[in-house]
Amino acid sequence: MKELYTKAGENLSGTPWNVYPRPQLKRDSFYCLNGEWEFAVTDGEAPAAYDRKILVPFAPESLLSGVHIRFDECKTLWYRRTFTLPHGFVKSRVILHFGAVDQICKIYLNGSEIAEHIGGYHAFSVDITGHMQAENTLVVRVNDNLSNFKLPYGKQCKKHGGMWYTSVSGIWQTVWLESVPESYISGIKITTEGNTVNVKISGIDSGEIRLGETATRIEDGEGTFEVPSPHFWSPEHPHLYYFTVQSGEDLVQSYFALRDLEIKEINGKSRLCLNGAPYFFHGLLDQGYYSDGIFTPAVPEEYAADIKKMKELGFNMLRKHIKVEPEQFYYECDRLGMVVFQDMVNNGDYNFFRDTALPTVGFIKKCDKHIHRDEETRENFIREMEQTVLSLYNHPSVCYWTIFNEGWGQFSSDEMYHRLKSLDNTRFVDSTSGWFFSGESDVDSRHIYFKKLKLKVGKKPLVLSEFGGYVWKDNEHSFNQDKAYGYRQFGTREAFLKAVQDLYLDEVLPLVKNGLSAAVYTQVSDVEDETNGILTYDRRVQKILPK
Repeated sequence: MKELYTKAGENLSGTPWNVYPRPQLKRDSFYCLNGEWEFAVTDGEAPAAYDRKILVPFAPESLLSGVHIRFDECKTLWYRRTFTLPHGFVKSRVILHFGAVDQICKIYLNGSEIAEHIGGYHAFSVDITGHMQAENTLVVRVNDNLSNFKLPYGKQCKKHGGMWYTSVSGIWQTVWLESVPESYISGIKITTEGNTVNVKISGIDSGEIRLGETATRIEDGEGTFEVPSPHFWSPEHPHLYYFTVQSGEDLVQSYFALRDLEIKEINGKSRLCLNGAPYFFHGLLDQGYYSDGIFTPAVPEEYAADIKKMKELGFNMLRKHIKVEPEQFYYECDRLGMVVFQDMVNNGDYNFFRDTALPTVGFIKKCDKHIHRDEETRENFIREMEQTVLSLYNHPSVCYWTIFNEGWGQFSSDEMYHRLKSLDNTRFVDSTSGWFFSGESDVDSRHIYFKKLKLKVGKKPLVLSEFGGYVWKDNEHSFNQDKAYGYRQFGTREAFLKAVQDLYLDEVLPLVKNGLSAAVYTQVSDVEDETNGILTYDRRVQKILPK
């Protein structure tokens, strides 16, 4: 396989990802622990010596980590680094944060175990105040078993190929510290309807919300206010309102946007609407993989670069496919105006015959109450789904949740629909993207790759949630020199461009006129063997250019 570096990765220097990682709960306390750590791999026992170095926050499988090895899943990964906090950093309490560690980890500080976390896609934190010394030694122990389908794993595979990609293990997001007062704001939940904003605060009962010159009192951990002369958020006008919350000695900065989502019948067609009007969500599948960092781009600015390129091509939505990103990605979508259709991360086993072959030839309906019946697997999926909704709830760009994709790990989708709606009834919910449809879903969601795009709008808004996947391969910028994976292959760039143009003009646009609410072309970039991206895997070639 060819080693491909992005331009940003080729020129990487200094402490990577040295930016505040939590844009919607930001305070003036930040100490980044990214950079070079000691690293070792054992059969489970503590290492006698740390014989390697690794660059955090890049997974050891990646080029940017400096390790670039996929270790056997029975191995244990060990990370270690020492740190001394700057003079004046400590206010009262010190909180240690991890953006994400895949998949099961234990955290030790100065010889004491202080935390354990299960699951590879979400942030977690621990109060380390009582364990602090003048000089501190932090150790992270990680195990990641891809043979155990009980925990969400997405598109990771022990042996990459086709639509399955190199697995990721260990630390893959920012590790950082902050110091807070004894009583502090631990969370914010923002809900808007029209020009009314409700803010629920965790950790404190009273304080003040300030938006410009307007102050709103917090009582019993909650404040509600109205925005005069409101500006509503859309991809064309991504207006954000920045505000502060203060309680005692603690002050945090945050932001919100005003935008309403609803389903309406327009000219006899059920349509997805944004801010009261029917809106066509013109999107791309976005898997969030990078040639040199795999799960993690070399620099956070890579998110904005991808978003801007896709907006220049006329796209206004990204379907974040079976992966949850660092908050920086969603902030860039909020700021730049890119709608996100967010997938949950699948667990459970995948079966080609059941989940792909049969649906491709037309077997698309199934009662799913009794498949993937393992109770632990189901509980893990529900826990991760709830964490995804809660962690991304405040981001206005996130307009749509996808629970199950193409049957992967699918179970009791009607029940999961109602469970998700109980957490968030402000967004659209796609229970079963592709096939294996059940009764409870806000949309009729279809995948079509190997035949003409012929669909009819029914009682629910019609979403073409995957299509296209056309391939033109630039060998110089391809991961696998010998193979190309996609859904229709072209020998020249000119033939590829004409086929994509014809697909939209002859098949997609007529569907839009007949009531199609959203369409998701596959995909933003090539990923390893899969070469059906608009960008090459290393982001150096853009196959389709704006006119």
